[in-house]
Amino acid sequence: MKSDPKNDLPIMDTSEGVVLFHPHMPARAIEYVTDTLKTRWIGQGPKVDKFERDFNTMFGIEGTSIAVGSGTDALHLAYLLADIQPGDEVVVPVFTCTATNIPLLYIGAKPVFADIDPATMNINVEDIRRKMTSKTKAIVVVHYGGLPCDMDEIHAIAREYGVPVIEDAAHALGAQYKGQYIGTVSEFTMYSFQAIKHLTTGDGGMLSFKDNSLANKSKRLRWFGINREDKQKGVWENDITEVGYKYQMTDIGAAIGLAGLEEFPATLKHRQDLFRRYVEGLQGNPNVRIAMDNDSRKVHAAWLFTIFVDRRLELQKKLRDAGIESGQTHYRNDRYSVFKENGHFPHMDSVDDNYLVLPLHTKVSLADVDRICALINSGW
Repeated sequence: MKSDPKNDLPIMDTSEGVVLFHPHMPARAIEYVTDTLKTRWIGQGPKVDKFERDFNTMFGIEGTSIAVGSGTDALHLAYLLADIQPGDEVVVPVFTCTATNIPLLYIGAKPVFADIDPATMNINVEDIRRKMTSKTKAIVVVHYGGLPCDMDEIHAIAREYGVPVIEDAAHALGAQYKGQYIGTVSEFTMYSFQAIKHLTTGDGGMLSFKDNSLANKSKRLRWFGINREDKQKGVWENDITEVGYKYQMTDIGAAIGLAGLEEFPATLKHRQDLFRRYVEGLQGNPNVRIAMDNDSRKVHAAWLFTIFVDRRLELQKKLRDAGIESGQTHYRNDRYSVFKENGHFPHMDSVDDNYLVLPLHTKVSLADVDRICALINSGW
């Protein structure tokens, strides 16, 4: 094996062993995409509409869902629909993909980072409360790895300050909180269909929201500020009154997504079975702590399986030598220069170099998990 000069980890030949991520392409995707390519609609068309309807039906969403080109697009639209303005403060997780927070910079709003819960790496409820001010216009939460945040406690703070909760559910498709799917709980919820998520459209996203009066505006913002329905009547006499974006999903992407929805229950079950097998295999190891809680209100969507260990790089090297990839996946956002943040995050500091993500996807088997657990349990 070669070595990566940045961290001296061996670079694994991904043609062998167990990779950290692998896209799941549903069985009927090729058929559905081929059928789409034979029609007059390959951009945004009837399959996008069907994907939105079927998505709502599967996850019990009674509000509006609009399919877009990425999860980042969906978050930007959520921030716009929540009327976040330049100079407004938004309390956000310090630990997340930068896609959660960068769209706030598009607007000129200020992300105010909150520390993590060191048990789960989700946003810390107590630190949310500490960061709330009269300038706060929303609270953004990320369900790290697929584990729901403490939504009752977070909603209580939001109600006290009269602000919406915006959920970044990029990891959490299929997760549940108190018997309800994530997406039915808060004012706005974003999903990601990027290549390696539970359900992919190649790249894509969905924004679900409860206030159906925002539906027409959301569709205009998705398409340059234009009312597409009026435009498609064949006479162009429409004004554009607001800045819009090119955020639409295509029917090609929606065709893949429709195939993925058909398989989603089996996909979710496989991932949850792998997660449980990891827990069974590692929970007795005193040198390993698992990022999870035992809150009965929550059902984990099992997108990531994360552990905390000392001497993380040594464990990564051992796993790589055995043909198993691992990594940290996300990174604390306060360290990126673009955010200009100098806050104090003691819980994030305490796990900064100790968290490690293990392989969990539809190409991983229970036997693979058993082998990974045995390697970890043999020490490093």
